[in-house]
Amino acid sequence: MDLEIAALNARAKECNDLLRPLENEILRVIVGQQQIIDRLIMALIANGHVLLEGVPGIAKTLMIRTLSECIDGKFARIQFTPDLLPADITGTKIYNQRDGTFSTVKGPVFSQFLLADEINRAPPKVQSALLEAMQEYQVTIQGETHHLDRPFFVLATQNPIESEGTYPLPEAQVDRFMFKVIMGYPKKSEEITILDRFTEGITRKPKTVITSADILRIQEFLPKVYADPAIKEYVASLVDATRNASGYGLSIQHYILCGASPRATIYLILGAKAHALLQGRGYVIPEDVRAIAPDVLRHRILLNYDAEADSVTPEDIIRQIQKTVPVP
Repeated sequence: MDLEIAALNARAKECNDLLRPLENEILRVIVGQQQIIDRLIMALIANGHVLLEGVPGIAKTLMIRTLSECIDGKFARIQFTPDLLPADITGTKIYNQRDGTFSTVKGPVFSQFLLADEINRAPPKVQSALLEAMQEYQVTIQGETHHLDRPFFVLATQNPIESEGTYPLPEAQVDRFMFKVIMGYPKKSEEITILDRFTEGITRKPKTVITSADILRIQEFLPKVYADPAIKEYVASLVDATRNASGYGLSIQHYILCGASPRATIYLILGAKAHALLQGRGYVIPEDVRAIAPDVLRHRILLNYDAEADSVTPEDIIRQIQKTVPVP
């Protein structure tokens, strides 16, 4: 086992050596927000997608565009609006009168890095146009299936302040996001740097530092990162506590309408492996799980009106669960 762990560590170090320049190049363009950038990279190498919640003007679009340019991937942006149609995302078939045939016009989903900006501005019928692409990496247009280029990564954003004219994301849609990340304001010192860059004509164009083939190799290696049975037991307990809180001595069951899905268990392990990989390790430790648990669980725990009345948030529930469930 020691030899196997040593081999995994060596391979993890190779992957980390490829990913560090990617992180550094993004940080050269984006001021601060290192934890958010780490979560994007972790989701990317784990074949996941990210739901990013934050106020306007904090560089959400610039971040995903920079990520795609650092990998030399194809980038597309969809501005979700109430009048958007599913065909505006996936594409459609067009009739050619000259030869009497139909040709397929592919939509912006046929990219490698897709920004679904303000996804909650469009009705559920439009939001659901992304479901097949996010889960199966393919798109069906009028009965014809087209496979997407890999890697394929979706970053969806939503504004937590405005609720007028928005549609809550269906649970089936939310559950397909590996992480829900909360992006806050920059620090005062970071904002001064932002002023220097964007008011004095200082532009930093990202360079390509890693290839799509490298990302695919890292994605292939990630499942091989070792997770001990005790770690898997710990992850299963964390998720089970969201469904059966009283069984763990927690008095929060009356706040929870619905616990986390099995996807939470899968993404907790994959996210922990990605977190370990970014540390240059080929094995998972409990701290890896604890670090990414809030981002995996916060959008998968549905609370009831009692929780809202008592100002209890999913983060409060997660903190209590992490304090209570024994760490291996």
